[in-house]
Amino acid sequence: MLTFSELGVPAALTQALAGLGITTPFPIQAATLPDSLAGRDVLGRGRTGSGKTYAFALPVLARLAASRSPRKPRRPRALILAPTRELATQIDAVLAPLAAVLGLRTLVVFGGVGANPQIKGLAAGVDVLVACPGRLDDHLRSGHASLDSVEVTVLDEADHMADLGFLPVVRRLLEQTPRDGQRLLFSATLDNGVDVLVKRFMRKPVTHSVDSATEAPVEMSHHVLHVHGDDRFGVLVDLLSAPGRSVVFTRTKRRAKVLTKQLITAGVPAVELHGNLAQNARNRNLAAFSDGSAETLVATDIAARGIHVDDVALVIHADPPVEHKAYLHRSGRTARAGAQGTVITLMTDDQQAEVRDLTRKAGVRPTTNRTRPGDPLLSELAPGERRFVTAAPAPQPTRTAQPARSSQPSRGAAPQSRGGQPSRAGQSSRGGQSARGGQPSRAAQPSRGGQPSRAGQSSEAVWSSSTSDRPTQRSAGQPARAGRARGRGAAHAAPGHTTEPAGSTGGGNRPRRGSGGQTSAGAAPTTAGRTSGAAAFSSSSRLGRR
Repeated sequence: MLTFSELGVPAALTQALAGLGITTPFPIQAATLPDSLAGRDVLGRGRTGSGKTYAFALPVLARLAASRSPRKPRRPRALILAPTRELATQIDAVLAPLAAVLGLRTLVVFGGVGANPQIKGLAAGVDVLVACPGRLDDHLRSGHASLDSVEVTVLDEADHMADLGFLPVVRRLLEQTPRDGQRLLFSATLDNGVDVLVKRFMRKPVTHSVDSATEAPVEMSHHVLHVHGDDRFGVLVDLLSAPGRSVVFTRTKRRAKVLTKQLITAGVPAVELHGNLAQNARNRNLAAFSDGSAETLVATDIAARGIHVDDVALVIHADPPVEHKAYLHRSGRTARAGAQGTVITLMTDDQQAEVRDLTRKAGVRPTTNRTRPGDPLLSELAPGERRFVTAAPAPQPTRTAQPARSSQPSRGAAPQSRGGQPSRAGQSSRGGQSARGGQPSRAAQPSRGGQPSRAGQSSEAVWSSSTSDRPTQRSAGQPARAGRARGRGAAHAAPGHTTEPAGSTGGGNRPRRGSGGQTSAGAAPTTAGRTSGAAAFSSSSRLGRR
């Protein structure tokens, strides 16, 4: 078996790799390194988790270390483009320790955060710039950066850039790099315009295809769990309460947010990742997932494309994806770097044809079983002691909110105002007395903080079976539009409903591990006046598409 030294990697880098416990190259590295180290343009095709980051990081650093070009302000010597902030950050995390060994400086730039620290970093001079296309384009337009000294350019996950609509910006950036520079492009596929980039900007590229992204790896086992709609949440909690990292996929950002809150309430420490999160929240949540303080990550397709976390044991398609490519990309979060992994798709009755077509196009033959919460099969798929909950929370009936100070008068009775006199037209004042037609006034009912609204209905969204992704609200025997309440002063946060990740300083309550089947204060059972997570999750079988 070849070693990094035999592939031509400089001794300083091989020693640094050995210090990290990396001694044997992966197939994509063994295939591409001889050509990339020789200065040739390389097109590498392979699925996520195949070791592509080191495949381009090593030749970039080796070339810069051998070059005599001085470091210049605002003029990076190497450029690595990545489609997402998370991926850019993780690439820099791989590069930085290796670059430090060679005395090289790295910098990562992306949007969603302040530009001034990035501007200062560029002005100080940088050897390797890891960037998202949009923010780098901003720096170029404002004169804070120039690409005329770039010796080698890398495009990582070029197909994902195409999916996000970045190719026009990428073309504009590549046109500003020297034509005689080396270019390395890594992509799972060559569709959606990626082939145009190859033809226009690469000179006689050497192509290496390893671990095709259009095929599932053999280390990955696929299962479809056929569940009744009301059992979906219970099955999900059963699987996620086993030890080990898990990634749960939803189709929409709102869906990811709601499901994360429901899992926390059920006793499963979870964090969310989607496009509506601010950058600091994304960083905290990814850090919590990476360090194990929250072993469940609920994510959308696009957000998860930048996740590169090892030891993910389980991927669950809570919402089956629309396309088979998304199925493969999602599933690629597990079975990384030759490890074993399990992929589970939750399927209801009306999703059978959709899931069959999906898996057929993805080229997988999943094992399909009917199941429900507590089924021994779930312990086989996700082995280990259920440490967070003993059972999924049962749906709780909502409770009609009562007026704050007194019971409602009958239709014939004249409501009294604060001074004891009948109020105008049967209405009461705002102090919690009845309003028009004997309905509670605005201050009589709590507001959206997890308490009853709209005549005692739950404010927690209950997902309908429509495809609009718009939550509907369900009451327990209450009129559909009676007594709409908007009181502000009575609201308070629902227990356990926090978006702060485990391990953060935000002070959010979270279930703690090793609690003997109990939940912490942050994972208290749902209260009256609010539907449980099981009811909210299970009532949807077909969700809106993003």
